[in-house]
Amino acid sequence: MESTEMQGCHPRPTWIASGIASCTLEDLAEICSTNSIWTVDLAYLLQKFCVEFSYYTITFGANPNYSIEEFYKEQLPEDLVRVDLLFRKAHESGIIIQCRSVSIHEISCLLLSGNYIAIALVDQDKLSKSWLEEVLVSGLHSSNSCYTGHYVVICGYDAVRDEFEIRDPASSKIHERISSKCLENARKSFGTDEDLLLINLENMRNQNGY
Repeated sequence: MESTEMQGCHPRPTWIASGIASCTLEDLAEICSTNSIWTVDLAYLLQKFCVEFSYYTITFGANPNYSIEEFYKEQLPEDLVRVDLLFRKAHESGIIIQCRSVSIHEISCLLLSGNYIAIALVDQDKLSKSWLEEVLVSGLHSSNSCYTGHYVVICGYDAVRDEFEIRDPASSKIHERISSKCLENARKSFGTDEDLLLINLENMRNQNGY
C-alpha cells in the first residue's frame, strides 16, 4: 500500500532539549552580534548550544563575486573580513566545514532515516515562484528576478510524491511541501553556495533521554 506519510518531521523536542527554544529572537540576535546573518554565523550559534551538525558549502569564506547581486552589494564589503575570519577560526572552534555539494538524494535519505533535519540557504524568490514553472507554459515566468537569501528548515521527505516538507519563516503556512525540483532550483541558485547545515537529532535525543 502506498503511503504519503512524511518522515522525519518532529524537531521541536530536540530544540527544547538544546535550550534554543527558551531563547527569544532578541537573545539570539545579541549572541550573533550582527544583523547580516551568514550560514557560518548559524554554525557558531548551533555550536554554542551544543547542537551536533555537519556544515556543507561549495565556497570556503565569503565570495567577493556576489558583490554584483543587489542583495549582497551594501553589506558585502563589511562582511568579507568578518566572515572570512569566522571561517578561518572554525576548525579551532570545533566546527568542521566540508567544501562539497550535497545531492538532493543524500538529503532525502538522511531525512527518511528520521535522524536529521536540515537548514538550507535558498533563493527566496525562486523558492516562492519556481512552482509556477511546473504549471505555466515555458517563457511566461521570468528568470531575471534578483537573488534574495533566505533560510528554511527541511524536516521531512515524501518518497512517493518526491516532495519535501519545510518550515519557512516567511510563509504563513504551518506545514508546507515543495517538490524536489523546486528545492533544488532554490538552493543551487547563484548566491547560496549550496550552504547546508545537517542537524543530527539522534545524538541529541540520546543525550537528553528522548
